[in-house]
Amino acid sequence: MNSSPQVVDFAVGLIPLLAAIMLVLQLLLLAQRMLVTVIRVFALQSLLLAVIAGVVGYTCHAWHVTLVAVLTVMGKVLFLPWLLERLIRRVRIEQEISPWLNMPASLFLCGGLTLLGYLVARPFASAERVGGNTLAVAVALVLTGFFLLINRRKALTQVLALLTMENGVMLAAIAFSSHGMPLVVELGIFFDVVIAVMVLGLLVFRIRETFASMDTSRLNELKG
Repeated sequence: MNSSPQVVDFAVGLIPLLAAIMLVLQLLLLAQRMLVTVIRVFALQSLLLAVIAGVVGYTCHAWHVTLVAVLTVMGKVLFLPWLLERLIRRVRIEQEISPWLNMPASLFLCGGLTLLGYLVARPFASAERVGGNTLAVAVALVLTGFFLLINRRKALTQVLALLTMENGVMLAAIAFSSHGMPLVVELGIFFDVVIAVMVLGLLVFRIRETFASMDTSRLNELKG
């Protein structure tokens, strides 16, 4: 890093704090059933990711990380939440009714997944550019996002789980910035996820039209 020691110290202290808040928001997603609230919590989590990317980009003089921050704000803080909230208004379903596991069991399991994330990331901690436990939080976001994807029945909530997993992947890339994933890979992941969400949004609408529900378990009725 070529920035002043004061800037570096500020970044090293701020980034792990923001990453920890991202993980807390992930746990709130697990406990929340109102779909609009889930979307807005995801948008806030993505905003924190954008701030982390902006701080790392400025501190490390990595313009490609700053570009990722701008794209994150445009795509996952503004565009995708607007798109998903519009979809909710069209399908007229506002609440996740029945996840496979109840909230206490889900939080307990995700606590274990978070611990697993820290254990997995520990050998790589010395290689992190941003310091702290940023990589551990990133791994925990991916694991808990995968659990959310499995545990929820509504297709829209599963879309949001996929997006939180992508937040974890991007946070991991940022943790190793300046010698981590190249720009073309980061942009490829970002645009792949945006396109996938748009396609899944159309699928959600079709499921709603066919079954009057967004419960993906209803797709089993198509077996014949």
